[in-house]
Amino acid sequence: MSKRRRSGQNRSGLSGFLRTPAGQLTAVALVGLIIYLIAASAGGNAPTTLAEEISVDQAHELYQAGTFVLDVRTQEEWDEYHAPNTTLIPLDQLPNRLSELPKDREIVVVCRSGNRSQQGRDILLAAGFNATSMAGGLSEWYAKGYPIEGAPK
Repeated sequence: MSKRRRSGQNRSGLSGFLRTPAGQLTAVALVGLIIYLIAASAGGNAPTTLAEEISVDQAHELYQAGTFVLDVRTQEEWDEYHAPNTTLIPLDQLPNRLSELPKDREIVVVCRSGNRSQQGRDILLAAGFNATSMAGGLSEWYAKGYPIEGAPK
């Protein structure tokens, strides 16, 4: 008399493991990990993530490398002095003018002392931009002798 195995009984190895709840959960977790790793590696040409805040010296290095610099001071402050080749969008106008900014570039946000630039950075980060703020502001930028058009009063 021959013994016949019933379907689903006495299975061992991977097949048996995958029939258990723990095995199924492990398989789902593994697939999720693989999808995450593929998605993370797909951004190979994406800009690097900037630190939340950088020093004036670090900002100057990025400025020299052509990073987009956003000044969030008022028009009057801008007219007094500003770093050359930067863009002015006053902080109170920023939420309504996000479409004027590059989504595919790093952005350094600057102001006079560094406080408004943090607020600007947070607005940009919440909108999906890769942004950082410059500690010390343009006052420190000027004091270090970095390029300025105009002069602080």
